[in-house]
Amino acid sequence: VEGSKMEKPVAKALRIIGIEHEVDRRTSVAAIAATAVTATAFAAYYYPEAFFGIRRGTLSSWAARALDRHATRRRKRRPVRVYMDGCFDLAHFGHANALRLAKACGDELVVGLVPDDEIRRCKGPPVLNEDERRAVVESFRWVDEIVFDVPYDINPEFMQTLWRKHRIDYIVHGDDPCLLPDGTDAYAAPKKEGRFMTIKRTEGVSTTDIVGRMLAASQQTRRGFLSPRKSGGSDKGGNESGEKLSHFCTTSRRVAQFSGGGGKPIPPGARVVYVHGAFDMFHAGHVHLLEAAKELGDYVLVGVHEDEAVRSRRGASHPILNQQERSLGAMACRHADEVIMGVPEAVTRDLIATFNVAAVVAEEPCAPALADTPADPNRVPKEMGIFREVSKGTARGADLTTATIIQRVADDRAAYEERNARKGKAEENYYSLKRKGEVDKAEERGA
Repeated sequence: VEGSKMEKPVAKALRIIGIEHEVDRRTSVAAIAATAVTATAFAAYYYPEAFFGIRRGTLSSWAARALDRHATRRRKRRPVRVYMDGCFDLAHFGHANALRLAKACGDELVVGLVPDDEIRRCKGPPVLNEDERRAVVESFRWVDEIVFDVPYDINPEFMQTLWRKHRIDYIVHGDDPCLLPDGTDAYAAPKKEGRFMTIKRTEGVSTTDIVGRMLAASQQTRRGFLSPRKSGGSDKGGNESGEKLSHFCTTSRRVAQFSGGGGKPIPPGARVVYVHGAFDMFHAGHVHLLEAAKELGDYVLVGVHEDEAVRSRRGASHPILNQQERSLGAMACRHADEVIMGVPEAVTRDLIATFNVAAVVAEEPCAPALADTPADPNRVPKEMGIFREVSKGTARGADLTTATIIQRVADDRAAYEERNARKGKAEENYYSLKRKGEVDKAEERGA
């Protein structure tokens, strides 16, 4: 460029972009061209109307959709697999919600089920055995795969097994501390590797709390508090033992989350099976009942009895969980297509006609009915010839009832009281630290 009419303009342009030393002609032209292209790109991005005749944001929106399509194709080829382990003893809606949130962290949820021996070593005696716990975990609609015989702590060796054998991308746990008997963090290894994700703990319920309610129920029964009239109208049938009662409140958003956005509509021509009962402390017996009911038709409609109906038939110490809590437990089961919350115990012709019910199945009562219990609640479907008695099969846990679970806790009362006292202190410490802002508050993932 030297000696030409363009020498001064080019030199000025080079100084503007920060090049003041001697450069050859090719480098000068390239620098000017790059500057012009960059300036044009910025102008086109900020003023697309002048260049392309389109509104601002159209290009970025198109690029975002293209990236989303690419991510979808990639995740179909290699889905993100997340792992969450647990004891899942007396699996309740808090466990179910944790699994729902864990599933939202990836595409496939792999659950590790801690065996009985590990639970005894680290936490104390489990109420349910491994087969009974497995049946409930398998029934949760968000679980894709289960790994058995896993350690309570994620040690480096087992962590490598998760990465390599099970193709796990991230390990997930709630924001509450999980400590080993020696006081160390059970998830220190994955946290150190940066492949640990935290989800929000479901407040208002825990296994410790439910065991406390069962201890209260068994004590009331032993003292003779069986008549519903002696309960004073309490939602939990009184609190003679002084145990903590649940104050969990179910929201419409939580119901929508558990029911997949509002339950499945009944398909035209579907054979509807109505299964009704208390469904207290949703357990393996309930799972096998709903599986058997599913074989009678195409659509399983679950009716969860209102609290007063359960109390009038089973006594003041029942139900252990309230109507909303029991309904969420049923909604979490993959065998339930829709759940009606708080239905009367008696099946009516109106209910049968409204949902076009073809067969009615009832949960077997877990305790003898009281003397002043109302007439047979299944009288109408029996008269119509649509009442069915189902066999739950011979699988372990199929014959489990709520009464059996309460009796196990009552039989080993001292051990569970000691465990509850220890766990209760840990939970109180957790909530104290959380109120002070000393526990990281995880954001709730998923809709």
